[in-house]
Amino acid sequence: MPTYTPAELFASTAPYYARHRPGYDPALYDLLAERFALDGTQRILDLGTGTGVLALPLAALAAEVIAVDPEPGMLDEGRKLAAERGVTNIAWRHGDSTTLPGMDIGEVLLTVMGAAFHWMDRDQVLRDLDRIIAPEGGVVLASGGAPGDIQPAPWLDVVADVRTRYLGPQRRAGSSTYTHPRERHQDILARSPFSRIETTHWDRTLIRTTDDVIGYVFSLSYSSPAQLGDAKDAFEHNLRAALLDFNPEGRFEEIIRTEAIIATRP
Repeated sequence: MPTYTPAELFASTAPYYARHRPGYDPALYDLLAERFALDGTQRILDLGTGTGVLALPLAALAAEVIAVDPEPGMLDEGRKLAAERGVTNIAWRHGDSTTLPGMDIGEVLLTVMGAAFHWMDRDQVLRDLDRIIAPEGGVVLASGGAPGDIQPAPWLDVVADVRTRYLGPQRRAGSSTYTHPRERHQDILARSPFSRIETTHWDRTLIRTTDDVIGYVFSLSYSSPAQLGDAKDAFEHNLRAALLDFNPEGRFEEIIRTEAIIATRP
């Protein structure tokens, strides 16, 4: 097993994350625009932005998006994507949920978070956000839904088999293994200042090529290039062969979900 730091692990996923994560359903941004009357004058915080999956679309609806992430490589990829798209109203800032109180963010209408919320001290970050979110604002958690919400595509078993051969059965993330939080986000929110909760979801079908699947797998912290180390090329070769054995046409269909939890003050 290669030796790596968590920073190296997430840095190694950044180029793949930027290009091979599917992003959230466009209906999410329509809902937020209507729900919070977004008209290009508000400020939004994207905490744990990664490469800006949420920040980039939201920039079209806000005066400013403050995009915060602890991994410089992720921020660099986000800046590249913003430059490619001509987006100039995102402030890319190094930090995380623990540095938030000292970052002088200023008041924001919304704080949005994706999968990064799982890694945080969720109770504490919600208390900290209560100090900077405007009275009429709220917290938005975007995800692919909880495990088991969607029947996994059969080809994901092929990926899991190859990954297990190289990395073992556990999903290693940083210096530990990843487990989905036992306590639901909604339960954490219910005891927070943002206890009025709405949950909405949208499903859509995504079709990936073989290259898309491999890029997606490398974007995951538990199968990142840093995790694989010198075995990366062999892993890619074997994964490609296994995928094409499963579907020689190189066409991999999956139903993906966008779930939005919107939490406001009562």
